Amino acid sequence: MNEINLGEVFYILARERGMSQAKYFIDVILPSLPIIRIVNGFEDVLAAARIKGGHALSFADCFATATAIRENAVIITGAPEFKQLEKEVEIEWI
Repeated sequence: MNEINLGEVFYILARERGMSQAKYFIDVILPSLPIIRIVNGFEDVLAAARIKGGHALSFADCFATATAIRENAVIITGAPEFKQLEKEVEIEWI
């Protein structure tokens, strides 16, 4: 999972459940999950920017997409914005 998207999880949890719950997720729950944190370099930022230039997605969603393409991974989402990317990346709909 791209670190930008982990940041999204953090701020959503902080907003909806409080900062202590967001910190608990990062410190306790996340390390127990089979998730690899993907760090961004400049080329990764540009890959996300290329996607953003051609699609109506949030920049964070572009990082998720660029990461999935680079890592040959599946995007797991229920967000309808990803429908436009079904030909570019594998999506598992929830």
